[in-house]
Amino acid sequence: MKKIKQIAIHFLVGLNILFLLFGCEIQEDFKYKYADDNSVLNMSALEFIRQNDSLSLLSQAIEIAEFEDLYRKDSEFTFIVPNNQAFRAYLKENSYSSISDIPLPILRNILRYHIVQETVNFNDLDLSPSNKPIAYMTENGQTLFLSHTSTYVGLVNEGTDKQWQIKTSNLVPTNGVIHVVSSIVFYSASTGDVDGVNPDLIQDTIFTKHDAYINGGVESSNNYGSDPLLKIKNVTDNGDYDRKAFLMFDFDELEKEGVVTDLELQLAVSFTHAKGVDLDIYETPSTSWTESSLNFDNAVFPVNSRISSIKTTEVSTFKFDLTDYYKKKAPSGLRSFMLDGEAGTDETDEIASKEHPSLPPPMLIATLASGDSELSLETLEDITVDQGGIFVLSHENIKVSGAAANDIIYTIEEVPKFGWLVKGAEVLKKGHKFSQLDLDLKNIIFIHGGNTSGMDVLLLTARDRAGAVLEDIELSIKVN
Repeated sequence: MKKIKQIAIHFLVGLNILFLLFGCEIQEDFKYKYADDNSVLNMSALEFIRQNDSLSLLSQAIEIAEFEDLYRKDSEFTFIVPNNQAFRAYLKENSYSSISDIPLPILRNILRYHIVQETVNFNDLDLSPSNKPIAYMTENGQTLFLSHTSTYVGLVNEGTDKQWQIKTSNLVPTNGVIHVVSSIVFYSASTGDVDGVNPDLIQDTIFTKHDAYINGGVESSNNYGSDPLLKIKNVTDNGDYDRKAFLMFDFDELEKEGVVTDLELQLAVSFTHAKGVDLDIYETPSTSWTESSLNFDNAVFPVNSRISSIKTTEVSTFKFDLTDYYKKKAPSGLRSFMLDGEAGTDETDEIASKEHPSLPPPMLIATLASGDSELSLETLEDITVDQGGIFVLSHENIKVSGAAANDIIYTIEEVPKFGWLVKGAEVLKKGHKFSQLDLDLKNIIFIHGGNTSGMDVLLLTARDRAGAVLEDIELSIKVN
C-alpha cells in the first residue's frame, strides 16, 4: 500500500509540473512552485524537449539538423526553446509546409541562434539588476539580448527592432537553462532614424485625379466612381466578388525641386480582413478612363508584373514603396494604377477614395534631396566561409561613407548563388535593400548552402537619401 501511495504522489507531482509548464502564462516572479526535489529537471535539454508534445516540432528540427549533441552535451548553455506555436507561425510566414521544407543551412542557423553560450537564469539576483538588456553571443555568431521587466518577465532582444516575451522561464536541465518562447526569435538591431529628421530632405504630396473600383460578374457594367470606398477582393476571375481598385495620378503635380529619393503610396484603410496575404499594385497602360465611366467591362488591365506589394495587416494606412518604379520609369504626366488582392484568398480590403467624408484620400508622397552629396567606398574585404557555414557581415567587409549610416541604402543587384543572404528571419533576394547601419550592427548574415565550393559574389548598389549613387560594389565570397 505504501508503494502504491508513493507512485500516486509522484504521478500527481508530475502532472503538476506539466500543468505549470504548459498550462500557464508567464508567472510574474518566475519562481515555479515545484517541490524541492523537482526544482531541477534531472535530464538534458534534449531529453526534456523530446518528452514534451508542445515541443515536438523543435524535436523534429533538432533531428533533421543533426544537432542532438548540441542539446545534450555537458557544456552549459541557455536554450531559447521555440514551442510548436512558434514553428507553425514561422512555417506559415515563410510558405513552408513542414520543418523538412526549410533549407537545412537555414534551419541550422535558426537553431544556433537560439543557443546562448552562457547560462542565464532570471532567478539570479545579480543578473541585470537595472533591467537593462545584456548582450550574449549565440552559436551562430550573432548577439542575443536577455533582460527582464521590473516584475521579472523575461524578454528576448529588448531594444532591437523586434522583442519577445519568454513564456516559461528558468527550467534547469543538467546542461544549462531553458526559456520557452512562442516565436522564432532573431537578431535585427534597431535601424530606425537614429539621427532624427534629415534637414536636407523635403516632401511633396500629390492626390488622385480619379479613383474607382470595378466589380466583375453580374455587376461588371456598373460604375462605382462616386463610392467613398475602393473595394478589393479576388476570389475568382471576373466573378461576382472580383473587385479591383483603379487610381490615376498626375506626376507633373510634383513641383518641388530636388532628386526623388523615396516615393510612397499611402492608402487610408477603412476595413481589412488582415489575413497577411499579398495586396499588389500594377501600372495599367491606359489613362483614358474617368472615375465616372469606369467599369469592369471597359477597364484596361495591366500587361506587366506588379510594381509593388504589401502583406495585409491590421493598420490604419497601407503603404506601398514605389521608389524603384519611379527610378526606373521616371514617370511624368498621367499614370494609371490598379490594386488587386492575392488570387483565391477571399480577402476583403476597403480603402478610402477621394470621396470619403473623413478619411484622407489616396496620396503619393515623394521625398526629395538636393542631389549634392557624394559617396565613397572605404572598405571592401572579401569573405571566406566553409561549406555549410555562416558568416556575419559587418562594416569590416563593406563600408561606404559620405552620409549617415542609416541613410546609406544598399540594393541587391545579384544574390550569392551558393547560399542565402539573411536579415532577421527574412531571406533577401534581388532588389531587396539593407542599410550601412545594418552592416554596422551585424544584422546581415550569409549562410552557405553546403554543397558547393569556389568563388561566389554579392553585387550591390549603394545610394544615399540625397541622391548620390555607387554602383557595382562586388563582394567576393570564397567557399572552402
